[in-house]
Amino acid sequence: MFTGIITDVGRVRRVRRGELLDLTIATAFDTLAIPLGASIACSGACLTAVSVEPGAFTVQVSVETLTRTTLGEWEEGTPVNLEKSLRLGDELGGHLVLGHVDGIVRIVERRPEAESVRFDFEAPEELAPFIAPKGSVALDGVSLTVNEVAQNRFGVNIIPHTLACTNFGSLRPGQRMNLEIDLIARYVARLLRQTP
Repeated sequence: MFTGIITDVGRVRRVRRGELLDLTIATAFDTLAIPLGASIACSGACLTAVSVEPGAFTVQVSVETLTRTTLGEWEEGTPVNLEKSLRLGDELGGHLVLGHVDGIVRIVERRPEAESVRFDFEAPEELAPFIAPKGSVALDGVSLTVNEVAQNRFGVNIIPHTLACTNFGSLRPGQRMNLEIDLIARYVARLLRQTP
C-alpha cells in the first residue's frame, strides 16, 4: 500500500531481458536498509526488490505487468518515481494507492497555467468511466486530483514542487504514463455491476 507521495526519482541503471524483465534502479534510498522482498512502487507499479547493491536495487517484472504498464519501454537512464510501502501509522499524504496499474494514458497537452502546469491526458475508453472531476488518480505513482473530465480525456494541474520532485518536469505531449484508478471507484463499479 502506498500514498502516491514520491520520495525519490531514481534512474534505470541496467536492463536485462529474459523470461522476466530485470530492472536495476539507481536511487538515493539507503539500499542496504531495503530488505529483500520489500515492495517499492516504481512509477506506480508495485514491484519486489530481489537484490540490492550500493545505490541501487533490482526488481523483476512479470508479463502481466508488462502488458499493463510502460515498464517494457524503459531503458538505461529512464527516470523512475519511487515510493517505499507504507508502515502502519505513517501519514496518508496523498490517497490510498495499491501499486496495481490499470492501464496507460497518453499526454495530449502540456501548457503553463499561472505558476503551475496543466497536463491533459487521454485514457483508455474502458477506464474513462472511473475518472471523475475532483476524484483521485495515480499517474506514474503520483497522487493527483482530477480537474475536469470530457469523454476519455482529463486534466490535472502540476504545482512547481511536483514538477521538481517527480518525472513530470521532463514529460512532453505524446509520452505515456501508468494510470491507477481510484480504489473506491474500482469497488463501487464492481458492486453496481452485481446489484440486481
